[in-house]
Amino acid sequence: MIIKTAEFVKSSGKWQECPEPNIPEYAFIGRSNVGKSSLINAMMNHKDLAKTSQTPGKTQLINHFLVNENWYLTDLPGYGYAKVSKVQRKDFEKLITNYILNRRNLVNLFVLVDVRHKPQAIDLDFMQWCGESGVPFSIVFTKADKLKPNAVIKNVEDYKLEMHKTWEDLPELYITSAEKKEGGDLILDFIQKTNDFLIQNGVSFDE
Repeated sequence: MIIKTAEFVKSSGKWQECPEPNIPEYAFIGRSNVGKSSLINAMMNHKDLAKTSQTPGKTQLINHFLVNENWYLTDLPGYGYAKVSKVQRKDFEKLITNYILNRRNLVNLFVLVDVRHKPQAIDLDFMQWCGESGVPFSIVFTKADKLKPNAVIKNVEDYKLEMHKTWEDLPELYITSAEKKEGGDLILDFIQKTNDFLIQNGVSFDE
C-alpha cells in the first residue's frame, strides 16, 4: 500500500465521540512504552503524525487518523504501568474495552509487544480477553533493531510457545522496527488486502 494521505481527524474521550463508523478501521494498542507512536509514524512516513513522548502513557485519548481517504488508523491509549493514578488507569481500561467491544467498523486490532522482553502476563491476558471476546487481532513485535536477529527470532519463538499453551491457532505475527522502517509495509499490505476483500464482498458498516 502506498500512503498518499494521512491526516489527524480527532481525539475522543469516549467511544461514542469517535468519527462516524462508516469506513474500515484498524486500531493499534500496546503497553505504554512499546513504541506505538513511533511505529505509526514510520508506517505513515510522517515524522510526527502520532505524538511520541519519553513519558509512558502519553496517549490518553482515542486518536483517529484518516488514511488515503478510505480507512481509519486508530491510536489507542496504552495499557500497563504508565505513571497515572489507579482511577485514571481504570478510566483508560474502560475507554479501551468499550471502544473495542462497541466500535462496529473495527476490522482488526494490532497488539504491539516489545520483542526485547519475555512474554509478559499483561500482554498475554489482554490477548486472551480479545480471543474470548471475539475480537480479531494480530501481534506486532516492535523494536527489533534493538536486538541481534537471532535474539529476535528466539524471543518470537518463546512467545509462540507460551501462547500455544492456550491457543490452538495463533494470529498473524509481524516483526517491526520503527527506527529502520521495517515490517510496517507487511502490516499495510494486510490492511490493503483486507480492504479489497471488504469491497469485493460488499461489506458495509452503515447500520
